[in-house]
Amino acid sequence: MTKAENDQIATLDSARRMSHGQQLARAAHKTPERVAFRCENQQRTYAEIDRRVTRLARGLADRGIGHRDRVAILMTNRIEVLESYFAAHRLGAIAVPVNFRLTASEVAFIVENSGAKAIIVDAGLAPLAGQVRAQLGDGTPISVCLVTSEAPEEAGPRSESYEQVISSSSDTELAIDVPESDPAFIMYTSGTTGRPKGAILSHFNLMINTFNMMSATSMFGDDTVWLSGLPLFHIGCLDGILPYVMIGGTSVILSSGPFDASQAVDMLVNERATACLFVPAQWQAICAVPGVKQRSFNLRRILTGGAVAPPSVMKAMIDNFPGIPIYNGFGQTEMSSVTCVLRGEDAARKLDSVGKPIVNVEARIVDADMRDVPVGTVGEIVYRGPTVMQGYWDRPEATEEAFGGGWFHSGDLCRMDEEGYVSVVDRTKDMIISGGENIYCAEVEAIIDSHPKVKEVALIGVADAKWGETPVAIIVPADPLDPPVESEIIAYCRERLASYKKPTAVILVDELPRNASGKVLKTRLRERFGKQPS
Repeated sequence: MTKAENDQIATLDSARRMSHGQQLARAAHKTPERVAFRCENQQRTYAEIDRRVTRLARGLADRGIGHRDRVAILMTNRIEVLESYFAAHRLGAIAVPVNFRLTASEVAFIVENSGAKAIIVDAGLAPLAGQVRAQLGDGTPISVCLVTSEAPEEAGPRSESYEQVISSSSDTELAIDVPESDPAFIMYTSGTTGRPKGAILSHFNLMINTFNMMSATSMFGDDTVWLSGLPLFHIGCLDGILPYVMIGGTSVILSSGPFDASQAVDMLVNERATACLFVPAQWQAICAVPGVKQRSFNLRRILTGGAVAPPSVMKAMIDNFPGIPIYNGFGQTEMSSVTCVLRGEDAARKLDSVGKPIVNVEARIVDADMRDVPVGTVGEIVYRGPTVMQGYWDRPEATEEAFGGGWFHSGDLCRMDEEGYVSVVDRTKDMIISGGENIYCAEVEAIIDSHPKVKEVALIGVADAKWGETPVAIIVPADPLDPPVESEIIAYCRERLASYKKPTAVILVDELPRNASGKVLKTRLRERFGKQPS
C-alpha cells in the first residue's frame, strides 16, 4: 500500500471518530447557551465548559502531558472533575479517578501503580495530595499538580492554581486524533488479592455503554435534566451523565458529604429533573421523607444501582413514585459498567431480579468448567461484548485470569429464571457492598491481621437495614487472655483505611472454620454470624 493510500485511510478514520470529548464539542456548537453541568451554586453552559476544557487540555499539554499519559483526579463532587476528565480525553491522555475517601497510602498506591504524571485536586484535598507526594518522595511520577485553590502549595512543591492555568492558556481548538480504541479511563477496583486493580476502559467501551443505557432506559429527546446522587469518581455516575452530554441535556450533581434525603427530594422538584439515579440506601431514605408521594415531580424515569436493591426498597419506590417507570441496573466497573437492567414494566413482578442482559452484552451463567448451568441453578455470570474492559493496568496475570475461556468472569454468583431474568445470589470474591461502596475483604483483613493482638481474621458482610450490608470482623486473638477490644480494632482500621471500609462490629472466636485445603469457610461464618449484631 502506498503512502498516499495510507494517508487517505488515516484521514477517513479520523473523520469517523466519535468520543465523548467530541460529543461535548458538538453540544457546544448546537446548544451553546444551555446549562451543561450544575453543582451547588455553580453552573456552566456547554460553550463555557467546552472552552475551559480546551484551555485546561492546552495547559496540561504545555506542561508535558500528552498521549496515553495518566492524569489522576482527586476531587469531591464539583464541575472541575468533569472538566478534568474531558481535558485529559482531548489530549488522548488517560483519566484516573481517585476515591476522595481513601487514605494517603491508598491514594499513593493508585498514583504509583498508574504512573500518573499529573494530579488535579480540589482545595479541601490539597493537604492529602501533599501527603501522597511526600510519601512517594523523589520516586513520584507526578510532574504536574493543579489545585482549585489560591494556595496550591498545600499540595506540595511546584503545585499550580487550576484557574490560573485555564486563564493563561489558549482556547484555540485542539487538532488531536484520538482513536476510539485508546484508553479513556483507568478506574480502580479491587479483587481477592486486596490490592486495587485498574480496569482500562476505552473511548469505545464508554460510547457503546452510553448507547446501551439510552436504549435500556427508553431515553428520548424530551429528557432534559439528569440528577445523580453518586460520587463522580464512580463509574455509575458517568453512566448517567454521558448520555446527557450526547443529547445536550443538563446534569445536576449533588455535592459530596452526608446524604440529605429531604434536600435530594427538593432538588428533584426544583430542578424539574426528568431522570435520576440513587443507590438503594439513598432510595430507602428518600422514600421515608414525609410527604414525598404528594410532591410534584417532572420525572420520566427513576434508576437505582451501585448495589443490588432489596425487594423492600423496590416496593417503596413503586409505592412512593406511582406511575414513574423504575429501572434497576446491575453491572461492574470492568463492564463499563451496566450489564443487566430490570425495566420499569417488570419492576413490580420481579422485585428480586436485576433484569435481563442489555443490548450489546452477551451473558451466560456457568459452572467452574464454563458449562452453562440449568435454569434456576446458581453459577457465575460471565460476559462478552464491546463494553468489556481492555484489561487490568499492569496486571497481565489478573487479566488472563479474568478472561478465562474467552469470557469476562464477573465473580458474581447468579441464577436465571425461565424468562431470562437474572437474580444475584452471592459474590465469589467475598466483596461487601455497603451503601453502594465496594468493600473488599482481603484488603481489610490484611490491615486487621497486622494488629499485634490478632492471630487470624475473616471479614464477612451482614445484613443492614440502612446500608444493605455492613462489614463484621471475626477474630481469633493472639492471646486469649488479652484479646483486642472492638473499639481498638475499629480505631486501628480507621487510621489505615477509608472510613467506610472499617468493620462495624468485632466478634471473637477460638478458631476459624476451614476446609481440607485450609481455606476459611465463610459460608459457615455467615450462617453463624450473618445477622446484624445488637
